[in-house]
Amino acid sequence: MALKCGIVGLPNVGKSTLFNCLSNAKAQAANFPFCTIDPNVGTITVPDERLNKLAELVKPQNIVPTTVEIVDIAGLVKGASKGEGLGNKFLGNIRECNAILHVLRCFDNDNVIHVDGKVNPVADKEIIDAELQLKDLESVEQKLKKFEKAAKTGNDKEAVKTFAVLSKVKAVLESGQSARAAGLEETELEYIADIHLLTIKPVLYVCNVDEASAKTGNKHVEAVKEAIKNENAELLIITAQMESEIAALETFEEKQMFLQEMGLDEPGVNKLIKSAYKLLNLQTYFTAGEKEVRAWTIEKGFKAPQAAGVIHTDFEKGFIKAEVMSFNDFTTLGSEAACRDAGKLKIEGKEYLVNDGDVMHFRFNV
Repeated sequence: MALKCGIVGLPNVGKSTLFNCLSNAKAQAANFPFCTIDPNVGTITVPDERLNKLAELVKPQNIVPTTVEIVDIAGLVKGASKGEGLGNKFLGNIRECNAILHVLRCFDNDNVIHVDGKVNPVADKEIIDAELQLKDLESVEQKLKKFEKAAKTGNDKEAVKTFAVLSKVKAVLESGQSARAAGLEETELEYIADIHLLTIKPVLYVCNVDEASAKTGNKHVEAVKEAIKNENAELLIITAQMESEIAALETFEEKQMFLQEMGLDEPGVNKLIKSAYKLLNLQTYFTAGEKEVRAWTIEKGFKAPQAAGVIHTDFEKGFIKAEVMSFNDFTTLGSEAACRDAGKLKIEGKEYLVNDGDVMHFRFNV
């Protein structure tokens, strides 16, 4: 699916190092600002233990995981909303993304330059927030001018509603908060969709810490938690440098041994990828046969024909029915035939809302 997360942050916070861990694409990583100029795009495999479990049972010829796109965007500086540094390019790249992974430097190291000369992740966050909010305010004010006259007359109900939603967002932005804080309903979001606000996008704060803080965090992480407590946002702790060392290991056994030594259950990048997937409001269903066991990406809320359309548009156009088994039933009973015999294979129609983890077959006629 054409949905992607953008990795953002000030220069030198570990964005490119993190991106290199996530992707086979090798972004340049160096100890100076503006190392990344053009956005690097990586198609990242989403770790999913359920896919492996299905493959163990079905023993297919091929296994195909689902993926998500991650974009490493150039570092931002103060004044970006006015075009300073790589501001216009940076903001344009964010606008094209559906969600934001905001990397914050939460480690002390005199050998790694900080663009402002000191480590303060809350201040770093506020710099980026302010620039994005200023750009959004500019977009909102421009659209408000177009609807102001029509809204005052009251004859155009759509104009009145648009003006009201824009005014609500404007007040939030002027208070120093992101548009997410406006708490808009889905129906209200439709009135501002065309201006592609930067601060309306869902965000995950990624705290890049040193190895000693990988499990428990540190004072910098606690400061970030306090700063975002009233935001509709999530936080993840990761050690980008350690993740790059794990990624460089050749065998699964070596990686597991490394993780055990660090007291971790899985690589932090796995958690990050899963969080990014969730942030994009995505979920997975599976198809399972002798030729292939495959994970398919859909948006939450997709009905059966839409899910079928992800495989091929003809599946959606000619949709007849879906044969559905839950992942738990399939893995507990051990096969599709066992699910059918136990009455756990359900026949669903066009209104069926697909659940995360459903194992499905589609019947269609074109």
